[in-house]
Amino acid sequence: MNAASAYSEVRGCADTPAAADLVTRHAELVKRIAYHLAGRLPPSVEIDDLMQAGMLGLLEAASNYAAGRGASFETYAGIRIRGAMIDALRKLDWAPRSVHRKARAVAAAVQEIERRTGRDARDAEIAAALGVELAEYHAIVHDAASCRLAALDDAAVTIEGDADPFLETADEEFKQALAVAIDGLPEREKLVMSLYYSEGLNLKEIGAVLRVTESRACQLHGQALVRLKARLGAWRETPAASGAARRGRQ
Repeated sequence: MNAASAYSEVRGCADTPAAADLVTRHAELVKRIAYHLAGRLPPSVEIDDLMQAGMLGLLEAASNYAAGRGASFETYAGIRIRGAMIDALRKLDWAPRSVHRKARAVAAAVQEIERRTGRDARDAEIAAALGVELAEYHAIVHDAASCRLAALDDAAVTIEGDADPFLETADEEFKQALAVAIDGLPEREKLVMSLYYSEGLNLKEIGAVLRVTESRACQLHGQALVRLKARLGAWRETPAASGAARRGRQ
């Protein structure tokens, strides 16, 4: 199903005229979010797949939106649309298992080196701990960055009815821990995370800002992700974090 037919089908499924009108007026938001995500994903991800999932998220938003909650519909719908796209991508899980396995090995190596030295783990040290050449280590973190929608996407604020206060607290604690971990990243990795998640730049644009290649920007992004995974690992294992951990795991 292409994006146009998905739009027609979703609009026809709206349960009220008001919801159908919201879908019509905000269809462009789905396209905008889909293209923004696509710029941060491997070429194998089809834009129509993202838009189809996003349209379903828009329909859900239009059906459930309550103006009295304080958020504008566009804000509410944007969260639902993006969440629907990310859920669809996770179900596809285009990354081979070996990519996930290697990323976990890198995170474990980073955790051990930083525990032992008390400072940021260096590229060469991580490669040596893994028993691979530096170029192979860079390829691993490049693949890790290419196959993930990292922790900040999972920690995005959600707007739900009948929210569980415990999970809200756990999510807030996780976001605070994540913010502290990001602040402790090496400067270039921290800048990459800020440009990627806060400013919405893609890796090519980040490379231009840093005056490095797009590939190197991807490596820095992937390295930041595995470093965060290593530093947040112990926090995620605590019982109080169980609700947030479901969102925080890669």
